[in-house]
Amino acid sequence: MFQEILAFILSTSGWVLVSSTLPTDYWKVSSDDGAVITTATFWSNLWKTCVTDSTGVSDCKDFPSLLALDGYIQACRALMIAAVCLGFFGSIFALVGMKCTKIGGSDQNKARIVCLAGVTFILSGVSSLSACSLYAHRITSEFFDPMFVAQKYELGAALFIGWSGSVLCILGGCMFCFSIAGSFSKSHRQRTYIYNGNVSHVPSFPKGKVTSGHLRPVPQYSTSSRNHHFDKNEYV
Repeated sequence: MFQEILAFILSTSGWVLVSSTLPTDYWKVSSDDGAVITTATFWSNLWKTCVTDSTGVSDCKDFPSLLALDGYIQACRALMIAAVCLGFFGSIFALVGMKCTKIGGSDQNKARIVCLAGVTFILSGVSSLSACSLYAHRITSEFFDPMFVAQKYELGAALFIGWSGSVLCILGGCMFCFSIAGSFSKSHRQRTYIYNGNVSHVPSFPKGKVTSGHLRPVPQYSTSSRNHHFDKNEYV
């Protein structure tokens, strides 16, 4: 039970971090530095690109069309949305299957539901990890490319939050999957105990009477003596 509670805390915390990464502004950041102060800061996420001047005024522009976006941005959007949805369903499965709750049926059914929750959280963590890594790969490849002459960006805070949440989701999911081993082994021990308790061993002893601690054999009578007929003169 304590392992499941710890796994639920880790995986749910990771899901919250992944969900907060999706609307975060600073996926990639760049700045133009003047002699004394920063003249402008450029930042972008999965939905828009913005610039902020030294006075704090921001000017943002949403991406105009879904079909006109770069392929990596579309892939990151799909992976992050899938990660949020999987984490949501994983939280519901975990609440139903945990031993500290009163729903879910028998222990075996709850163990199966917990395992499903663990797999769902692992898939959620892998999806968000893939999205953040793909976005970061694009930033680093453009930054270190000497032939790329456009605005170069650096890794933003949202990527590090997404990586942290992905790791927590994967760890919590693995703990959920490993927690079912104790449930199945306990159920197997109970079945073995019940089976052994129903089997009784009765020792077989030879026929006879016990007298003063010694076994006296019972005399065997033949069927001929039992079937012998006596006439009336033999009783006199």
